[in-house]
Amino acid sequence: MRKRYFIIVFIIYLVAGAFKTGHDNINANTTIRFKNWVGNKELKLFDETYTDPFGEPFIISKFRYYVSHISYREASNKEVDLPENYYLINEDDSLSKIIQLPVAGIQSISFFIGVDSIKNISGVHTGSLDPMNGMFWTWNSGYIFAKLEGQSDSSHAPAHSFTWDVGGFRQHENALRKVTLTLPGVSSADNTIIINADILKWFEGAHLLKISQSPVCHQPGKLAMQIADNYSAMFSVAP
Repeated sequence: MRKRYFIIVFIIYLVAGAFKTGHDNINANTTIRFKNWVGNKELKLFDETYTDPFGEPFIISKFRYYVSHISYREASNKEVDLPENYYLINEDDSLSKIIQLPVAGIQSISFFIGVDSIKNISGVHTGSLDPMNGMFWTWNSGYIFAKLEGQSDSSHAPAHSFTWDVGGFRQHENALRKVTLTLPGVSSADNTIIINADILKWFEGAHLLKISQSPVCHQPGKLAMQIADNYSAMFSVAP
């Protein structure tokens, strides 16, 4: 009788443990926080003058970019694509820089910077893709994938402004870029991953881009693709 009692207790323990594990997996979360920097200084809109790698001073008034089609690699090395998703990271909106993923156990994360061709040609959208967010070229019928705007004494544009609005989804003008980041360790339930974005990478990387030479990018083309090549390397995971 005593032996049967212990067997029953043991079975209950196993079932409860299995239920708890499954319950924890269902409710597991990973929080992604984006932090925007200019070198080793955290970005402040309007308030601070920064210097690019060529000694050009600049002030930033807008900084936004789309993160889309997030996928991740589990600890088991399995690649998982999350449902279609589009997030607008806007420096002027602190809540936009937080993304909640209903997963845990991540060893790497991938995403695209920009908006895919299907969304670009499938009409007006709402939410983060609403044209009212100021990330859509109405004259060009396409999304701006990333935006960096401000002023610089090195700019020869009116009012010393500089505007780098990057987009383009057609074959020879495709500015969509994929980013893959490996985490320092495997994420666990309710873990927070901080992804840093360094704006100085916009100027220097695969291409050397000076405000004095190219203060304006307002359309798809060679300059937009060069900027996209550079900023695709601006992301890193905080240790």
